[in-house]
Amino acid sequence: MLAFTFPGQGSQRSGMGHAWVDHPSWEVAAEASEIAGRDLTALLLDAPMEELTRTANAQLATFVMSLVVLDAVERLGLTPGACAGHSLGEYTALVASGALSLSDGTSLVIERGDAMQEAADARPGTMAALIGIADDDAEAACQLAESDVWVANFNAPGQVVIAGTEEGIALATRHAKELGARKVLPIPVSGAFHTPMMLPARTRLRERLESVTFHAPEVPVVANVDARVHTDAADWPGLLSAQLCSPVRWKHTLEVLSGRGATLIIELGPGGVLTGMVRRATPDVRGVPVAAPDDLDKLMDTLSGGDEWSPPGPDGQGEHLYTSERVVVSPAPGVFEPAVQLAALESTALAEATAAPGSGEGAEPGSLLAVGDQVGTVGLTEVRTPFDGILVRWLAVRGERVVEGQPVAWIRTKGAGS
Repeated sequence: MLAFTFPGQGSQRSGMGHAWVDHPSWEVAAEASEIAGRDLTALLLDAPMEELTRTANAQLATFVMSLVVLDAVERLGLTPGACAGHSLGEYTALVASGALSLSDGTSLVIERGDAMQEAADARPGTMAALIGIADDDAEAACQLAESDVWVANFNAPGQVVIAGTEEGIALATRHAKELGARKVLPIPVSGAFHTPMMLPARTRLRERLESVTFHAPEVPVVANVDARVHTDAADWPGLLSAQLCSPVRWKHTLEVLSGRGATLIIELGPGGVLTGMVRRATPDVRGVPVAAPDDLDKLMDTLSGGDEWSPPGPDGQGEHLYTSERVVVSPAPGVFEPAVQLAALESTALAEATAAPGSGEGAEPGSLLAVGDQVGTVGLTEVRTPFDGILVRWLAVRGERVVEGQPVAWIRTKGAGS
């Protein structure tokens, strides 16, 4: 199963949109600009880091950049079996899951960024990452400080972020080192996010949350506040409100995704910080970052083979797929049925394939497929190939119950050697 994750504030980089300008998914930035009433493309292309570091700009830029990447991945035909986002990224996850519209998501991110900036200006704070310390010891360090400092993020085993006043951070980090922290890394922010110091922002955001429409997520979304899946649309306003003053339980979120069957967790958006956390929190799960168009090919190579993944052959053993080969994945859960015209295809089809391009619904066994050709159905949902190529073998059999993101067909792309 594929899981999509989305980064939060701090992942933004100056000029991070340049690589996407000529990609069809760049239109998402233009659409978000129209909703926001400001030129967000300039924020993604030309803004210096000083401007991008301001909370309001950082959140909006990261949110929009992640949605551009999401659109590009969806154009490949990939859909997640679950989603999650770190802090701000939770809003991106809700848009990705269909729980929020792009319009409502954008308006909420603008309000959230402005509210948090206002709260930070009124009562400045900061944050620091503690490396090599247990969760309980990090909490104990904050309590021993007897000051305004709290745990803000449980990111991964041995990686906890604390937030509070400068005095509180200084006292807590001293105790953290005494309790075994190997390293303390200051985080260059002006606010104590995910702590009670954000209460004014929570009050302001709650009013805006009441004015937008939430829908039941189309795929499971794991919440920051409690690391649980919430399928009821009515839960999310309260969860997003509470998130501002509660720690992000990211380590627990990754464990939940793994426990629900995720075998590949794809980080969509700038940076690659969340991918590193996957390796620490769930070492049996592969993490892949997608931040630029070149990463799309790397993602598909990961899905189609290399040293990391190989689909089962007819004897149940793995078979190596070369980088010229691709898999078509199920867009929904349900019972798989191959297209009638292709159902008789055997594994020898590659050797017998002709050079004639496929003709979609009428493609004969052994013929080439074109982008958009239907290869089967899952329930009432059509499964179409996002690639040109030759159908080499089925990876799911007729009548098999599959989950979203599960490979169902193996395709060798046009021009590939034998």
